[in-house]
Amino acid sequence: MAMIIDGKKVSEEIRNEVKEDVLDLKKTRNLVPGLAVVLVGDDPASAIYVRNKKKGCEELGIRSYEYTLSSDTSEEKLLALVDELNRNSDVNGILVQLPLPKHINEEKVINSIDPLKDVDGFHPVNVGKIVIGDDDCFCPCTPFGIQELIARTDPNIKGKHLVVVGRSNIVGKPIANMMVQKNDRANCIVTVCHTAAKDIGYYTKQADILVVAAGRPNTVTADMVKDGVMVIDVGTNRIPHPDDSSKTKLVGDVDFEGVSKKASAITPVPGGVGPMTITMLLKNTVKACRLQNGIK
Repeated sequence: MAMIIDGKKVSEEIRNEVKEDVLDLKKTRNLVPGLAVVLVGDDPASAIYVRNKKKGCEELGIRSYEYTLSSDTSEEKLLALVDELNRNSDVNGILVQLPLPKHINEEKVINSIDPLKDVDGFHPVNVGKIVIGDDDCFCPCTPFGIQELIARTDPNIKGKHLVVVGRSNIVGKPIANMMVQKNDRANCIVTVCHTAAKDIGYYTKQADILVVAAGRPNTVTADMVKDGVMVIDVGTNRIPHPDDSSKTKLVGDVDFEGVSKKASAITPVPGGVGPMTITMLLKNTVKACRLQNGIK
Protein backbone atom coordinates (compact mmCIF):
# COMPACT_ATOMS: atom_id res chain seq x y z
CA MET A 1 0.00 0.00 0.00
CA ALA A 2 1.26 3.47 -0.92
CA MET A 3 2.55 6.06 1.49
CA ILE A 4 0.08 8.95 1.65
CA ILE A 5 1.72 12.27 0.74
CA ASP A 6 0.22 14.66 3.29
CA GLY A 7 -0.18 18.04 1.58
CA LYS A 8 -1.40 19.67 4.79
CA LYS A 9 1.74 18.63 6.65
CA VAL A 10 4.12 19.74 3.88
CA SER A 11 2.21 23.00 3.52
CA GLU A 12 2.60 23.68 7.24
CA GLU A 13 6.35 22.98 7.05
CA ILE A 14 6.73 25.50 4.21
CA ARG A 15 4.58 28.10 5.98
CA ASN A 16 6.84 27.88 9.02
CA GLU A 17 9.85 28.45 6.75
CA VAL A 18 8.14 31.44 5.09
CA LYS A 19 7.19 32.88 8.48
CA GLU A 20 10.85 32.77 9.54
CA ASP A 21 11.81 34.50 6.28
CA VAL A 22 9.23 37.25 6.91
CA LEU A 23 10.55 37.77 10.44
CA ASP A 24 14.13 37.97 9.11
CA LEU A 25 13.18 40.58 6.51
CA LYS A 26 11.49 42.70 9.14
CA LYS A 27 14.35 42.36 11.63
CA THR A 28 17.30 42.85 9.27
CA ARG A 29 15.83 45.08 6.54
CA ASN A 30 12.73 46.63 8.13
CA LEU A 31 10.68 45.19 5.25
CA VAL A 32 7.20 43.65 5.42
CA PRO A 33 6.05 41.82 2.25
CA GLY A 34 2.66 42.91 0.91
CA LEU A 35 0.14 41.02 -1.23
CA ALA A 36 -2.74 42.68 -3.08
CA VAL A 37 -5.65 40.48 -4.14
CA VAL A 38 -8.26 41.81 -6.57
CA LEU A 39 -11.66 40.12 -6.78
CA VAL A 40 -14.10 41.15 -9.51
CA GLY A 41 -17.65 39.90 -9.04
CA ASP A 42 -19.24 37.63 -6.46
CA ASP A 43 -18.19 34.10 -7.41
CA PRO A 44 -18.58 32.12 -4.12
CA ALA A 45 -15.56 29.85 -4.70
CA SER A 46 -13.33 32.82 -5.51
CA ALA A 47 -14.54 34.68 -2.41
CA ILE A 48 -13.62 31.70 -0.19
CA TYR A 49 -10.21 31.47 -1.85
CA VAL A 50 -9.59 35.19 -1.27
CA ARG A 51 -10.55 34.85 2.42
CA ASN A 52 -8.10 31.97 2.80
CA LYS A 53 -5.35 34.06 1.23
CA LYS A 54 -6.03 36.88 3.68
CA LYS A 55 -5.95 34.45 6.60
CA GLY A 56 -2.65 33.00 5.36
CA CYS A 57 -1.11 36.47 5.12
CA GLU A 58 -2.18 37.29 8.67
CA GLU A 59 -0.71 34.06 10.02
CA LEU A 60 2.69 34.64 8.38
CA GLY A 61 3.00 38.39 8.99
CA ILE A 62 2.44 39.44 5.36
CA ARG A 63 0.46 42.62 4.70
CA SER A 64 -2.79 41.92 2.89
CA TYR A 65 -4.51 44.39 0.57
CA GLU A 66 -7.96 43.47 -0.72
CA TYR A 67 -9.89 45.06 -3.57
CA THR A 68 -13.41 43.81 -4.23
CA LEU A 69 -15.01 45.19 -7.38
CA SER A 70 -18.53 44.68 -8.71
CA SER A 71 -19.12 42.27 -11.60
CA ASP A 72 -19.95 45.18 -13.94
CA THR A 73 -16.57 46.87 -13.36
CA SER A 74 -15.11 47.98 -16.67
CA GLU A 75 -11.89 46.54 -18.06
CA GLU A 76 -10.48 50.08 -18.09
CA LYS A 77 -11.14 50.52 -14.36
CA LEU A 78 -9.54 47.18 -13.52
CA LEU A 79 -6.46 47.97 -15.61
CA ALA A 80 -6.19 51.35 -13.87
CA LEU A 81 -6.20 49.60 -10.48
CA VAL A 82 -3.49 47.17 -11.60
CA ASP A 83 -1.39 50.10 -12.80
CA GLU A 84 -1.82 51.79 -9.42
CA LEU A 85 -0.73 48.61 -7.61
CA ASN A 86 2.26 48.22 -9.95
CA ARG A 87 3.45 51.65 -8.78
CA ASN A 88 2.77 51.05 -5.07
CA SER A 89 6.07 50.08 -3.40
CA ASP A 90 4.23 48.62 -0.38
CA VAL A 91 2.66 46.01 -2.66
CA ASN A 92 5.12 43.26 -3.64
CA GLY A 93 2.67 40.80 -5.13
CA ILE A 94 -0.47 41.31 -7.21
CA LEU A 95 -3.03 38.60 -7.79
CA VAL A 96 -6.15 39.20 -9.86
CA GLN A 97 -8.53 36.38 -8.99
CA LEU A 98 -9.66 34.33 -11.99
CA PRO A 99 -12.07 33.79 -13.64
CA LEU A 100 -12.98 37.37 -14.55
CA PRO A 101 -16.38 38.48 -15.93
CA LYS A 102 -16.74 37.73 -19.64
CA HIS A 103 -16.51 41.36 -20.73
CA ILE A 104 -12.94 41.60 -19.37
CA ASN A 105 -10.00 40.20 -21.34
CA GLU A 106 -8.09 37.98 -18.86
CA GLU A 107 -4.95 37.86 -20.99
CA LYS A 108 -4.83 41.65 -21.20
CA VAL A 109 -5.16 41.96 -17.42
CA ILE A 110 -2.50 39.32 -16.71
CA ASN A 111 -0.11 40.99 -19.13
CA SER A 112 -0.64 44.37 -17.42
CA ILE A 113 0.79 43.11 -14.10
CA ASP A 114 4.44 43.98 -13.46
CA PRO A 115 6.31 40.66 -13.97
CA LEU A 116 8.20 41.36 -10.71
CA LYS A 117 4.84 41.42 -8.89
CA ASP A 118 3.21 38.55 -10.79
CA VAL A 119 3.15 36.11 -7.88
CA ASP A 120 0.62 33.91 -9.71
CA GLY A 121 3.33 33.19 -12.32
CA PHE A 122 1.11 33.67 -15.37
CA HIS A 123 2.81 36.67 -17.05
CA PRO A 124 4.58 35.73 -20.32
CA VAL A 125 7.88 37.03 -18.91
CA ASN A 126 7.69 34.59 -15.99
CA VAL A 127 6.52 31.78 -18.27
CA GLY A 128 9.53 32.39 -20.49
CA LYS A 129 11.92 32.47 -17.54
CA ILE A 130 10.58 29.12 -16.34
CA VAL A 131 11.28 27.63 -19.78
CA ILE A 132 14.89 28.85 -19.85
CA GLY A 133 15.51 28.03 -16.18
CA ASP A 134 15.93 31.56 -14.81
CA ASP A 135 15.49 31.45 -11.01
CA ASP A 136 14.48 35.12 -10.78
CA CYS A 137 10.88 34.38 -11.66
CA PHE A 138 7.66 33.13 -10.14
CA CYS A 139 6.34 29.65 -10.81
CA PRO A 140 2.54 29.20 -10.92
CA CYS A 141 1.44 28.21 -7.43
CA THR A 142 -0.07 24.78 -8.09
CA PRO A 143 2.91 23.44 -10.11
CA PHE A 144 5.24 25.01 -7.54
CA GLY A 145 3.41 23.10 -4.83
CA ILE A 146 3.58 19.88 -6.85
CA GLN A 147 7.34 20.26 -7.21
CA GLU A 148 7.70 20.69 -3.44
CA LEU A 149 5.60 17.59 -2.75
CA ILE A 150 7.75 15.55 -5.14
CA ALA A 151 11.10 16.86 -3.91
CA ARG A 152 10.24 16.49 -0.22
CA THR A 153 8.91 12.96 -0.74
CA ASP A 154 11.89 11.77 -2.80
CA PRO A 155 15.03 13.97 -2.66
CA ASN A 156 16.74 11.79 -5.28
CA ILE A 157 14.68 12.34 -8.45
CA LYS A 158 17.55 13.02 -10.87
CA GLY A 159 17.02 11.08 -14.11
CA LYS A 160 13.63 9.71 -13.13
CA HIS A 161 10.88 9.63 -15.73
CA LEU A 162 8.13 12.10 -14.90
CA VAL A 163 4.95 11.81 -16.95
CA VAL A 164 2.37 14.60 -16.96
CA VAL A 165 -1.22 13.93 -18.03
CA GLY A 166 -2.64 17.27 -19.17
CA ARG A 167 -1.24 20.28 -21.02
CA SER A 168 -2.98 23.28 -19.43
CA ASN A 169 -1.17 26.58 -19.01
CA ILE A 170 -1.97 26.45 -15.28
CA VAL A 171 -0.56 23.00 -14.42
CA GLY A 172 0.55 20.68 -17.24
CA LYS A 173 2.90 22.90 -19.24
CA PRO A 174 4.48 24.68 -16.25
CA ILE A 175 5.24 21.53 -14.25
CA ALA A 176 6.75 19.88 -17.34
CA ASN A 177 9.04 22.86 -17.90
CA MET A 178 9.95 23.11 -14.23
CA MET A 179 10.82 19.44 -13.80
CA VAL A 180 13.07 19.23 -16.86
CA GLN A 181 15.42 21.95 -15.54
CA LYS A 182 18.90 21.09 -14.32
CA ASN A 183 18.63 21.55 -10.56
CA ASP A 184 18.28 19.46 -7.41
CA ARG A 185 14.48 19.73 -7.34
CA ALA A 186 14.05 18.61 -10.95
CA ASN A 187 16.43 17.10 -13.54
CA CYS A 188 13.82 14.57 -14.66
CA ILE A 189 13.12 12.97 -18.01
CA VAL A 190 9.74 14.52 -18.87
CA THR A 191 6.88 13.30 -21.07
CA VAL A 192 3.62 15.20 -21.54
CA CYS A 193 0.57 13.28 -22.76
CA HIS A 194 -2.96 14.52 -23.39
CA THR A 195 -6.20 13.85 -25.27
CA ALA A 196 -4.39 13.51 -28.60
CA ALA A 197 -2.66 10.37 -27.34
CA LYS A 198 -4.34 7.22 -28.67
CA ASP A 199 -3.28 5.26 -25.59
CA ILE A 200 -2.43 7.37 -22.55
CA GLY A 201 -1.71 4.20 -20.59
CA TYR A 202 1.27 3.49 -22.86
CA TYR A 203 2.95 6.58 -21.41
CA THR A 204 1.68 6.43 -17.82
CA LYS A 205 3.00 2.87 -17.41
CA GLN A 206 6.52 4.23 -18.01
CA ALA A 207 6.31 6.85 -15.24
CA ASP A 208 8.47 6.80 -12.13
CA ILE A 209 6.58 9.94 -11.13
CA LEU A 210 3.08 10.55 -12.49
CA VAL A 211 1.36 13.95 -12.34
CA VAL A 212 -2.29 13.79 -13.37
CA ALA A 213 -4.10 17.05 -14.20
CA ALA A 214 -6.73 15.91 -16.69
CA GLY A 215 -9.85 17.38 -15.10
CA ARG A 216 -11.76 14.12 -15.25
CA PRO A 217 -12.33 11.49 -12.54
CA ASN A 218 -10.80 8.03 -12.96
CA THR A 219 -8.61 9.12 -15.89
CA VAL A 220 -5.82 6.93 -14.51
CA THR A 221 -6.61 3.45 -13.20
CA ALA A 222 -4.46 0.73 -11.63
CA ASP A 223 -3.79 -1.03 -14.95
CA MET A 224 -2.22 2.21 -16.28
CA VAL A 225 0.64 2.44 -13.74
CA LYS A 226 3.66 0.37 -12.83
CA ASP A 227 4.54 -0.83 -9.34
CA GLY A 228 6.38 1.73 -7.20
CA VAL A 229 5.27 4.87 -9.04
CA MET A 230 4.84 8.16 -7.17
CA VAL A 231 1.46 9.67 -8.06
CA ILE A 232 0.49 13.35 -7.74
CA ASP A 233 -3.24 13.76 -8.33
CA VAL A 234 -4.13 17.37 -9.17
CA GLY A 235 -7.80 16.73 -9.96
CA THR A 236 -10.78 18.08 -8.02
CA ASN A 237 -14.04 16.59 -9.28
CA ARG A 238 -17.42 16.36 -7.59
CA ILE A 239 -19.26 13.12 -8.25
CA PRO A 240 -22.46 11.63 -6.74
CA HIS A 241 -21.71 10.11 -3.34
CA PRO A 242 -21.73 6.29 -3.61
CA ASP A 243 -23.55 5.93 -0.27
CA ASP A 244 -25.97 8.85 -0.53
CA SER A 245 -27.32 10.08 -3.88
CA SER A 246 -28.39 13.38 -2.32
CA LYS A 247 -24.74 14.25 -1.61
CA THR A 248 -21.55 14.63 -3.63
CA LYS A 249 -18.02 13.41 -3.06
CA LEU A 250 -14.75 15.15 -3.95
CA VAL A 251 -12.37 12.92 -5.92
CA GLY A 252 -9.26 13.38 -8.02
CA ASP A 253 -8.38 12.32 -11.56
CA VAL A 254 -6.88 9.05 -10.32
CA ASP A 255 -8.70 5.93 -9.13
CA PHE A 256 -7.21 6.24 -5.64
CA GLU A 257 -8.36 2.88 -4.31
CA GLY A 258 -6.85 0.89 -7.18
CA VAL A 259 -3.73 2.94 -7.90
CA SER A 260 -2.70 3.27 -4.24
CA LYS A 261 -2.22 -0.51 -4.08
CA LYS A 262 0.56 -0.29 -6.70
CA ALA A 263 2.08 3.13 -6.01
CA SER A 264 4.94 3.80 -3.59
CA ALA A 265 3.46 7.18 -2.69
CA ILE A 266 0.27 9.05 -3.65
CA THR A 267 -1.52 12.30 -2.86
CA PRO A 268 -5.08 12.06 -1.56
CA VAL A 269 -7.98 14.23 -2.71
CA PRO A 270 -8.70 16.28 -0.74
CA GLY A 271 -5.60 16.93 1.36
CA GLY A 272 -2.86 16.50 -1.23
CA VAL A 273 -2.07 19.21 -3.78
CA GLY A 274 -4.88 21.53 -2.65
CA PRO A 275 -3.34 22.84 0.59
CA MET A 276 -0.11 23.72 -1.25
CA THR A 277 -1.46 26.36 -3.64
CA ILE A 278 -2.01 29.30 -1.27
CA THR A 279 1.16 28.41 0.64
CA MET A 280 3.24 28.74 -2.52
CA LEU A 281 1.53 32.05 -3.31
CA LEU A 282 2.70 33.35 0.06
CA LYS A 283 6.21 32.02 -0.61
CA ASN A 284 6.21 33.80 -3.99
CA THR A 285 5.14 37.05 -2.30
CA VAL A 286 8.13 36.96 0.05
CA LYS A 287 10.41 36.15 -2.90
CA ALA A 288 8.94 39.15 -4.75
CA CYS A 289 9.79 41.40 -1.80
CA ARG A 290 13.36 40.12 -1.87
CA LEU A 291 13.77 40.54 -5.64
CA GLN A 292 12.32 44.05 -5.63
CA ASN A 293 14.74 45.07 -2.91
CA GLY A 294 17.81 43.40 -4.45
CA ILE A 295 18.03 40.70 -1.78
CA LYS A 296 18.96 37.15 -2.79
